[in-house]
Amino acid sequence: MASPMSFLSPSTAIPSSPKPTSLALLQAPFQSEGTPPARIGSARFKCSAGQTGFFTRLGRLIKEKAKSDVEKLFSGFSKTRDNLAVIDELLLYWNLAETDRVLDELEEVLLVSDFGPKISIKIVESLRSDILAGKLKSGAEIKEALKKSVLDLLTTKAKKTELQLGFRKPAVIMIVGVNGGGKTTSLGKLAYRLKNEGVKILMAAGDTFRAAASDQLEIWAERTGSEIVVGEGEKVKASSGLHTNYSLMEELIACKKAIAKVVPRAPNEILLVLDGTTGLNMLPQAREFNEVVGITGLILTKLDGSARGGCVVSVVDELGIPVKFVGVGEGVNDLQPFNAEDFVNAIFA
Repeated sequence: MASPMSFLSPSTAIPSSPKPTSLALLQAPFQSEGTPPARIGSARFKCSAGQTGFFTRLGRLIKEKAKSDVEKLFSGFSKTRDNLAVIDELLLYWNLAETDRVLDELEEVLLVSDFGPKISIKIVESLRSDILAGKLKSGAEIKEALKKSVLDLLTTKAKKTELQLGFRKPAVIMIVGVNGGGKTTSLGKLAYRLKNEGVKILMAAGDTFRAAASDQLEIWAERTGSEIVVGEGEKVKASSGLHTNYSLMEELIACKKAIAKVVPRAPNEILLVLDGTTGLNMLPQAREFNEVVGITGLILTKLDGSARGGCVVSVVDELGIPVKFVGVGEGVNDLQPFNAEDFVNAIFA
């Protein structure tokens, strides 16, 4: 069962209050027939910027990470790290005569770790070329070259890992993803993170495919001290659907257009939440959502030790979409900005 959407929309300080800066978080709705639309953009929730360039500075601020966050990231990829640990054994007694055998086994290891065939072949062939050219002369050098290859794949095509919210206020973030991926939780954690930067948040509930979504978002709104707006009228029974369902994705497009009518050039960001335990299944999800609404960033969730990290590289390489946040635990503080170097160190430690 899947729901293509959830939104999150940031806005800014209330006009009558010049000092506080505020940000509204909106979770995007799928309106079912007969359900009155949520009152998005009504006077009650209208916000505007209190500080010039605030969102630009905010993007830099939330990129800072604590040491404990890095440790949690390291712990979250323990399964991937265990799969990749055999690489050290392969390279321990490496010699030029066994290059083909070692690289074939290395490719298998990458495949098992969900890097995907395209990425695995690309990495191995790059290593083969450097070995034959005499650039890599030891197992340690091959290991470092491997790590650099993965790091380059994550950074070359997807450089903007900070939130790109610009100067216009209010700013809007739209969050999408399938059921159970962690949209509502991620939205709540992001609201908490932004709230700590002095931002006022507005959440908008809109997942009509899962009856509990609005209730859960209300809990997060209370926990983070945020305002929330939900659809009026009786709750509609949640219906089921897949992200490949044409009508559901059409509804997603309609929601995006509705936001743009209220806030010109919005949404500023469209973030896709991906379950870190799903492996390469996240790639077709990313393709579908990107084709329909144009994804600007990824949130990788459920890094609880069973996450399959290699697939992230495939998504970034194929679609050029940066990972912007990772969920590393259940607490409100456990959403951290993504850092490619930390990620590589965590899976190849």
